[in-house]
This record gives sequence, C-alpha cells and structure tokens, in this order.
Amino acid sequence: MNSAEKIRPRPTSAAKTRALRLRKNETYGERVVWQALRALKMNFRRQAPVGSYVVDFAHFASGLIIDGFHHSLPERQERDAERDGWFRREGFRVLRIAEPDVRADLQAVIARIVAEIPPTPTRPSARGKGADRYDVR
Repeated sequence: MNSAEKIRPRPTSAAKTRALRLRKNETYGERVVWQALRALKMNFRRQAPVGSYVVDFAHFASGLIIDGFHHSLPERQERDAERDGWFRREGFRVLRIAEPDVRADLQAVIARIVAEIPPTPTRPSARGKGADRYDVR
C-alpha cells in the first residue's frame, strides 16, 4: 500500500450515492476530460467519493484531486475553500479547472493535469540498465 492509499479517508455512504448520481449526469467538461485521462491510462477515478465529499477526478497514487469551479456565488466559494482545506489537511493536493478552460483548450488542461503527477520509476531492465530512469507517462 502506498502513502496516498494510507491517508485516503473512507467515503461515507451518502458520498458513494452522490458519486453514482454524478457519474450519470456529468458535464461536457467532465466527459471530455475523463475521455482524455482514460486514454492516457494513468489510473484516475471520476466522481470519486473522498470522505463526505465527491470530487470530479482523483489520482490517489499521487494524492491529486481535480475539481471544477462550479460555484460563482461567494457563499459557495467559501464552502469550496473549506472543502479544499479539508483535502489538504488529509494530504491531498487540489487542482481547480474551470469548464471554459476545458472548452477553450482541452490539450492545455490535460498537459497541466499530467504535469501535476510525479513520474513513476521504471523497473530495471534485464541487463540492469534504466534503473535510474523514469517513465513520464
């Protein structure tokens, strides 16, 4: 078990139910980002329950949470700030991506997400070469 899995808070049953509903009712931005992330085979989860919250995408191995800017009202922004603070206290990093950014330049958004994932060490080859090289996915 890696460090991100050790700190992952157990989802509540309400969060699990909400996650299932949100997967069925995704936004355009969530759908196209999900398709791009799946194509990269980087082990992201969509509409993932984390504690009592549901996030748009999570990469638990690196502790990265990706969420949108869905709320423009000040009270909703305050709630999002509290939520982000909770994620950070639990050991996650939060990356917020706005839907207009996805619509304007999906490739830039995906590049930004990929840049947040640390490289994974590759296994040494049979001849012992490559032990210090990294797979940048």
